[in-house]
Amino acid sequence: MYAILDKDPWLMPHRMDIDLRMNKYAELRGVLLSKGGTLSELANAHLYYGFHRTTDGWVYREWAPGADELYLVGDFNFWNPTANPLKRLDGGAWEIHLAGHDSLKHESRVKVRVVSRGVSQDRIPIYINKVEQDPVSKDFFGQVWDWLGGGRFKWTDDKWMDGESCNEDDCESLLIYEAHIGMAQEKEDYGTYKEFTENILPRIKKSGYNAIQLMGVMQHPYYASFGYHVSNFFAPSSWFGSPDDLKELIDTAHNMGLRVLMDIIHSHSVSNTREGINEFDGTDYQFFYAGPRGDHPAWGSKLFNYGKYEVIHFLLSNVKFWIEEFHFDGFRFDGVTSMIYQDHGLGTAFDHYGKYFGLNTDIEALNYLQLVNDLIDEIDPSIVTIAEDMSGMPGMCLPVSDGGIGFDYRLSMGIPDYWIKNLKTKSDEQVSMWEMWHELTTRRPYEKNIGYCESHDQALVGDKTIIFWLADKEMYDKMSVFSESADIDRAIALHKMIRFVTLILGGEGYLNFMGNEFGHPEWIDFPREGNNWSFKYAHRKWSLCDSDHLKYKYLAEFDTGMLKHVTKHPVLGAWDLASLWCDDVDKILAFRKGGLIYLFNFNPVRSFEGYELPVIDPGTYRVVFNSDKEAFGGFGRISDSYEYHTENLSNKQCGAGIRIYSPARTVIVLERVSK
Repeated sequence: MYAILDKDPWLMPHRMDIDLRMNKYAELRGVLLSKGGTLSELANAHLYYGFHRTTDGWVYREWAPGADELYLVGDFNFWNPTANPLKRLDGGAWEIHLAGHDSLKHESRVKVRVVSRGVSQDRIPIYINKVEQDPVSKDFFGQVWDWLGGGRFKWTDDKWMDGESCNEDDCESLLIYEAHIGMAQEKEDYGTYKEFTENILPRIKKSGYNAIQLMGVMQHPYYASFGYHVSNFFAPSSWFGSPDDLKELIDTAHNMGLRVLMDIIHSHSVSNTREGINEFDGTDYQFFYAGPRGDHPAWGSKLFNYGKYEVIHFLLSNVKFWIEEFHFDGFRFDGVTSMIYQDHGLGTAFDHYGKYFGLNTDIEALNYLQLVNDLIDEIDPSIVTIAEDMSGMPGMCLPVSDGGIGFDYRLSMGIPDYWIKNLKTKSDEQVSMWEMWHELTTRRPYEKNIGYCESHDQALVGDKTIIFWLADKEMYDKMSVFSESADIDRAIALHKMIRFVTLILGGEGYLNFMGNEFGHPEWIDFPREGNNWSFKYAHRKWSLCDSDHLKYKYLAEFDTGMLKHVTKHPVLGAWDLASLWCDDVDKILAFRKGGLIYLFNFNPVRSFEGYELPVIDPGTYRVVFNSDKEAFGGFGRISDSYEYHTENLSNKQCGAGIRIYSPARTVIVLERVSK
């Protein structure tokens, strides 16, 4: 019996489903490794296919089993459509050798002419490492990237190369800064890898985050897709610069002590045939399911056939490529829910365990995810994997050997929905402390989560960020430090409390989308036809939090302060969580975690003098953090030096506690300093 059944007894009625999944996984692994070796030795398609130097020139190989003829074309042969035919090999592979190292040059423009069933198309090679768009024709083309010549980057992240990509503290408490390279700059234009390295990495390091999650890294032809409609899986996005520029960014981050995670898209692919891999060999089933099953009904994209060994080989090799060639420290797998259910989770309420099993479950997709997690653990166990799964599939973050899927973390996707629902539909007086406690603490047993109150999803046009739900139009003229506004005071206080309670209770790690930490006032809207291709809302206004005259600086300072708190006090992974008091009338939420006492007063009007706060351990307590500091935009009503001594509480039937002043809309953290 697998350990997952011991850890979650509610799964016992579905034991046969789990056995089936694990038997299928063992069978798949056995077939893939039938000739011996390891998953890492298997996942080397990128070292065979694509463009590679040889002792006397170049070799280019492609996988196109449905094609009749292939021809390499480019500026090296003046785009002659038939001068350089490829030879068909076994297994659907094609190959051509070009004599002389100068036959192809660094950044030579290339395409491959594919002839299939009488139709001829010029396509971008599947394993290409660089793609560019012609500024005049707007057509995309591949470029040969000479890793040993013009593309040689010299890594300096010695600890990463020595297998020391993170220490235990960093691995235990991920503090992730989610970022998009293109919109990370203040200018209304495309940001670049180099600008991010120079301007944004120091900000992230100073703020206290220990990991960066980069969006849109894989090549995508439509900038406004946010990078989620990938066309070229082995090419870094050319919207932001060259492959070497990305390597420099990661190298610099590593030398700052920052881990770099990648938003990896293996749940679907862009449907484009001019730029992507769709119908590359003339068939619709080379990589994807044939017919309607190969089309995502909501995203307009193509769906991988995870039951096809060649597709698994392609995707596993893709992960290994990003690890070994670019030194990524982890991956956030996008669209996992879409992958693991036949209906892609669309409109499904996962309200009982039966929804996770049965005919709607895509076992082949689950087996692929198990394989990729086992591969990553084989390459480097410190590399982190995060699942974007809103369904709550049991075992998603348990080891494969336990009957799980093998991820390290899942995103706590219900938490941002909870906060937005509260802000949209409830007054401050209607917010339930019991519901808050339940939403922030109810999780799968033994599975780690990344908590967050808003990511890029909540910042997109058509939605609102938390600060905008709280402050609305007041943000436009009341954020000056010389202005007084009760609405802004409320917004700042609740913005801090929402983020802090999510950080402490929402998971074993934490995520923030860039700019949200200081309450960036605008949504995200990428240049598109509907906004006349404007960059007005596709950038970040860092000058707002840098200004001494605006209140954004208070939120930025608080964000740094709360990250320092959890770095100094390792509470995120603590297992001693205990509720101390939960009061829907007074709007008080108090609990112990990591040996510290947390007192949240969500009351919109009442401050409590001598509030009776239960504690578990008697002794003397002192405030180690509070949200009411003037540097955080508070009113300085809480003393950090005063000592609180436990006594018997007269109004609460819970034994020892302390009496403390609890101002409205504040959080206080206390530490026992003596017994």
